[in-house]
Amino acid sequence: MSVVGRVTLTDGFEVAETGEQTLELSGVEAYPGALTRAEAVARHIDILGLRGSVVQVQLVPKSERNGYATVTSSSATLRDYGGESGIVEWKLSLLRHGADSIIDLESRLTGAVRANDFSLAGERWHAPPPGHYGYFTGSTIPSTMTRTGVDGVMTVYRGVPAGVSPRWGCAVADYQRGRARILAGFPGREVTGLDQQVPASQWEIGNGLVRASFLFTAGSLEVASYTGGAWRPKVWNVDIGAGPITSWDSASILRNDPEACSLRLTDSRSPGRVALDLTVRRGSRLIEGYLQRGDSGTISVYLATAETMTNNTSYLVRSTDDANSNRATCGSARTFTAHANGGLTKTSVTAMDFYLGVVAGGAAAVSGDQATNLRDQYIAAMPETTGAVRR
Repeated sequence: MSVVGRVTLTDGFEVAETGEQTLELSGVEAYPGALTRAEAVARHIDILGLRGSVVQVQLVPKSERNGYATVTSSSATLRDYGGESGIVEWKLSLLRHGADSIIDLESRLTGAVRANDFSLAGERWHAPPPGHYGYFTGSTIPSTMTRTGVDGVMTVYRGVPAGVSPRWGCAVADYQRGRARILAGFPGREVTGLDQQVPASQWEIGNGLVRASFLFTAGSLEVASYTGGAWRPKVWNVDIGAGPITSWDSASILRNDPEACSLRLTDSRSPGRVALDLTVRRGSRLIEGYLQRGDSGTISVYLATAETMTNNTSYLVRSTDDANSNRATCGSARTFTAHANGGLTKTSVTAMDFYLGVVAGGAAAVSGDQATNLRDQYIAAMPETTGAVRR
């Protein structure tokens, strides 16, 4: 078995290479046996979704050719024999950059500070995977903190200098740790690429520190934070003036990379629709949201079970620690009114940006995890892409 990006594959006996650093991989997935038909079809789609990605390549038993590569093309042929058995014949063409011992990953951090109504500069931050090493930003050295999630201890760099693309090393076995991810179906299956069918009632977006998912009981979505070695859920309502949205019509993937994932949910109105975009970034404690409606009206996001929260103008935070020693927090880059349940509301608008999460540790939160820090990290969250460069 081999791993390319997020996808585990049964590769063939050969690894074909040229002096131009091209690498050809091919193999066959069969069902029934190790895979069900549904799993084989899902793998077919995952393989196609790898095209254009910078990936770690882990070959078994041909580990001498492990390293980083860009997938230049991907193809898969599904052969179904009456629904009882079948195969997926696949092929990947890659541009091999080199082994992890000679390759740096370069994080290209772009974009500007999020436009806001509070004259905030925010905090430039960045979080590579757990297990990375040799983080380099030139002569200006950022400060660090750590966050512990389901994938281990993650280092978060704070005060990353502007105009710098940090470089860092990472063993291929560690590259996918702490990644942003989207799960579809039940039980949840992690998906690759954008062309995936995601059930509107069976989805999850997260990064091992925070996750959002559909809730079958009252409420629009559940946002759970990983603190104290367990997931701690909070139920939030999304409301455009007619009561909480309790079901969604569709879910579609906007972005699906290890650095960040975005998922769009829609709900029908009479007439029109509501669209909610959810984003999570690697290393973040926050779920970011952007809620839109077609006409001008009220937009609210608030806790399903009321909590007393302190209004700090640009964000809200629970006034005391909850039973898990955390404090719910939310905020927006734009002026809002505090909701009575603990949350945000705006009137006569067509859109509202927001973030949801918790202050892990509550009153004892470390610097970098305090409510003001989280607000600043939301304001200055930087779009990120990753490239592979020679050391």
